Amino acid sequence: MSTSSIEWTDTTWNPTTGCDKISAGCKFCYAEPMTKRLKAMGQEKYKDGWAFREHWEELDRPSTWKKPRKVFVNSMSDLFHHQISVGFLQEVFKVMGANPQHTFQILTKRAETLANLSECLEWGPNIWMGVSVENGRVRWRIDELRECDAHVKFLSLEPLIGPLPNLDLSGIDWVIVGGESGQRPRQIKKEWVQDILKQCREQGVPFFFKQWGGRNKKKAGRILNGRTYDEMPKILTLNN
Repeated sequence: MSTSSIEWTDTTWNPTTGCDKISAGCKFCYAEPMTKRLKAMGQEKYKDGWAFREHWEELDRPSTWKKPRKVFVNSMSDLFHHQISVGFLQEVFKVMGANPQHTFQILTKRAETLANLSECLEWGPNIWMGVSVENGRVRWRIDELRECDAHVKFLSLEPLIGPLPNLDLSGIDWVIVGGESGQRPRQIKKEWVQDILKQCREQGVPFFFKQWGGRNKKKAGRILNGRTYDEMPKILTLNN
């Protein structure tokens, strides 16, 4: 089990590792250099570096966690990577369905694969599905997300590197916004964030502001309008 510093989850679970870059949001991916460090440290799971790998030995892990928690699935990969086998993907979903005490949060940039494979998967109510949308060029991912059978659908607008006006949030249960961090982060503008917040308010969608980002993301913090925004999907609020 890995306790996560990601503000909107409790822990991470990586049944796959490795990936490749497909859009502007991937440019400064944190997982790639982290994978290199883990490989250099001799961690067996990362011996093949950034190459995509399925880890069958990971499938039993969530069953060992007795305390309910929010679980970010694949912080070090993309569960809908083009190299994943349908059989392995189905096994991952069976594990999530067999552990209803946990809430599993999946995030992908490969929205077309998600839409194509959705009907092959068992979507329990504890499985949340999200897509990353970093700028207007990939807002089509939202339409693909709407096509899947997840009970809870969310957007991660991070790293937000461009404005996203006039979003259609119908069928969307949650929106996360965050700036890019790292050594060469691209700028996030306050007016972009404020506009997304306004859209969420107008369309009744919970809003979570994760970070301003920058080279020192802790110093930059996550205060917007003098407060933090830690809203979660209504289904979680009702269940608690």
